[in-house]
Amino acid sequence: MSRCLLIVLATTLIALPAPAEDHDYEKAPILYSRTTAKDAAHALGERLRRGEIKINRHDAWTVLQSVLKELGIPFESQVMVFSKTSKQNDLIGPQSPRVIYFSDNAYVGYSVGGSLEISAIDPRLGPIFYLLDPHVEATHPLTFHRDESCLNCHGGTFTPGVPGVLVRSVFPGPEGHPLMSQGSTVVDTTTAFSARWGGWYVTGSHGTHRHRGNVTAIERPDQSYEMPFEKGANVSDLSAFFDTSRYPRSRSDIVALMTLEHQTSVQNILTRANHSALRAMHMQTCLQKELGEPVQNQPIGSARRIIDHGAEDVLRALLFHEEAALPEGGIEGAEDFQTAFASQARRSSDGRSLKDFQLRTRLFKYRCSYMIHGLTFQHLEPHLKQTVLSQLERILMEEKITPTFANLGKAERGHILRILQDTGILACP
Repeated sequence: MSRCLLIVLATTLIALPAPAEDHDYEKAPILYSRTTAKDAAHALGERLRRGEIKINRHDAWTVLQSVLKELGIPFESQVMVFSKTSKQNDLIGPQSPRVIYFSDNAYVGYSVGGSLEISAIDPRLGPIFYLLDPHVEATHPLTFHRDESCLNCHGGTFTPGVPGVLVRSVFPGPEGHPLMSQGSTVVDTTTAFSARWGGWYVTGSHGTHRHRGNVTAIERPDQSYEMPFEKGANVSDLSAFFDTSRYPRSRSDIVALMTLEHQTSVQNILTRANHSALRAMHMQTCLQKELGEPVQNQPIGSARRIIDHGAEDVLRALLFHEEAALPEGGIEGAEDFQTAFASQARRSSDGRSLKDFQLRTRLFKYRCSYMIHGLTFQHLEPHLKQTVLSQLERILMEEKITPTFANLGKAERGHILRILQDTGILACP
């Protein structure tokens, strides 16, 4: 996840740089950079501009915590990254990790001594990126800049061709610089446990399996590497790695990290499918008008194929297709994160939620992503959304499930169906 992933609040708006027209999201009908955003961060900036709220400006940490509160992001969601994979690389390293916080629809990060970063989800556009300098004098207004330079990392190769949020696992050198010869991994639900968290701090228990977190690598002359994985395993106290006294909270919870990785990957798939469907319907309409044909309200031909393909991708993401197994014995993280995360859950009449953790063999108890309740899914292009929901209902209700989702047992599918019906995603019988 690059440094461009955070902050916002704008009492003053600045001119945006010229859009990169070669990206599909900068063309009609998306027009990403030219469109006024409707995300929570933009709304917060407007409220500040009108003087409806005030931000505690005692120091950068109080500004950060005030922003988190206003955006509904739990402080307990904190994770820490020390790899230099960000816009503020000079402030980040193994001795000075960047902190990141998240809710379902917003992300905030801070590098000590630098700017806050925010990414908040616009229902149509996807993630919108902002910067806020918390160190300006109290006589000057806090200024929230929409920062299109973040798209250098968050709008191309590392995301599926759309504005996106991401978690990268690298092989960090002693100062946090990635060893480029070793490559990197954009982590999602399918990523093996052993490939996660290079360049991140990780607190929590995970048994005998090892990951890349908490330690740095040394590259040999033959371009192989050494990395003391054992030193980074099952860590509960990060003070052995850096001075934690500079941070109000010194955890980088393993469950929060896995939740963040799942969430960002699903968010990107939803954004990509939505943009593709919007473009497909736009192109269909334009072509029919150009040819003098009646404009069809339903997708046909290539538009229908694009929407069906996007729906397939969304279903695989929502239903944890090919989810990587947890280490034998599972994982154990901080109870306060799990409590804070569950406090925002939408529950069925019998108390079940898509945010209920399992943590023994997989991350969640019910393998349908809580992102189905998020802004992007709720505002999907209508034909795409209907296609996803009709296929999802069929998958959950059929007696003999398709091989693609054979991992979902009948009882689990029944619980998921009940949750989705009781929370208004699917119609009740």
